[in-house]
Amino acid sequence: MNKGYIAGVLAAAALVSGASAKAEGYQINTLSAKQIGMAHAGTAMKLGAESQYFNPAGLAFLNKTVDISASIVANMPTVTATVDGKKYKTDNGVATPMIFSAGFSIYKNLKAGVAFYTPYGSAIDWGLNWPGAVLSQNVSLKVFTLQPTLAWAITPKLSVGAGLMISWGNVDLNKGLIPASTFDAMLGATGIDDHAQGVTPVSVNLKGNAKMVCGFNIGAMYTLNDRLTFGAQFRSEMKMKVRNGEAEVNYARKAAEQLLGSTLLPISEAKFRAQMPAPWMLALGVEYKPISKLKLAFDARLTGWHAYRQLDIEFDKASQFDQHIVKNYHNSWAFSLGAQYALTDRLDLRAGLMLDTSPIDDGHYNPETPGMTKLEPTVGLSFRPVKNLSVDLGFMYVAGLGENDATCD
Repeated sequence: MNKGYIAGVLAAAALVSGASAKAEGYQINTLSAKQIGMAHAGTAMKLGAESQYFNPAGLAFLNKTVDISASIVANMPTVTATVDGKKYKTDNGVATPMIFSAGFSIYKNLKAGVAFYTPYGSAIDWGLNWPGAVLSQNVSLKVFTLQPTLAWAITPKLSVGAGLMISWGNVDLNKGLIPASTFDAMLGATGIDDHAQGVTPVSVNLKGNAKMVCGFNIGAMYTLNDRLTFGAQFRSEMKMKVRNGEAEVNYARKAAEQLLGSTLLPISEAKFRAQMPAPWMLALGVEYKPISKLKLAFDARLTGWHAYRQLDIEFDKASQFDQHIVKNYHNSWAFSLGAQYALTDRLDLRAGLMLDTSPIDDGHYNPETPGMTKLEPTVGLSFRPVKNLSVDLGFMYVAGLGENDATCD
């Protein structure tokens, strides 16, 4: 059959482990199992349907009538914190960021596609009774994006692309309302008998869905010659807003309900609203082919975390419980360097290294989204058992550099 009429299918899976399995803040940079092998570089690479995420201009060089890609990543993060000389470790489940994409040829120089992916998210569980329970016990944050895309090859060397990002999400957060030590002291003054010392007495669950918002993803790509290609991409900021979230107060100690039940009742009867940014991102990349079998790629990505200045949680008809948590994030860089070598016609090998810098200033660390600069070595491979099927595997180890004496104001 003619190559132009064959649909290419990518089936993929990958593993990520270490101190944190996402980019800094709550941005995810572990979507593509194929590109994980190259430290998730891809801004200047022609990746078929997956280019819609890495740089929509790359879609213009799709050489098939239809290209389909699916990638699911298993993230297994572990975070530790030391409080008063004692170590506490998270007990997180397996998170599964994903990307599904399809690209289509309309004309030789005009391509279209649609992609579904999870660009932001956070899932962390510190347990109910650790010393930082009033900051965070556990949290699950997810953002989903559907992106239709158009790409145009203006010349055989220059292309542009644009995608409409349609995003929505949800949040499920639990945090203690009163430290166990404070409540233990309170009970001592009242004389009430309680045998659950050290247990966080009362917690609140905040759960809500973020309304659908829209943003854009634009890119350009220029091939200087057979060896060198440059790319640039910009994803716009979006504001994820929960307008009618539900709150529920949960008591772990009977004495807490007796003493505080009437005071905290308005929280469970109120709706809450909150807002978090999905920040803008600018990526610059270069791909170099020193020999026909070897590809080298470098990406530099700047994320606009300066938009995350404060987390406001406001309750309707219960404003006395409103929270205004200062974040004061700053913009941060991530750098990816990757290599791909075609060992045979059916087997490609990959390796890479990512440096992901922290956007969090001293004094504003928080266990809900632990922040630290991280080094992330990666390896991967692609195997093509038949002509139009590629199975991609990637592994990334995320090593957090740590932060001594981190505090939260």
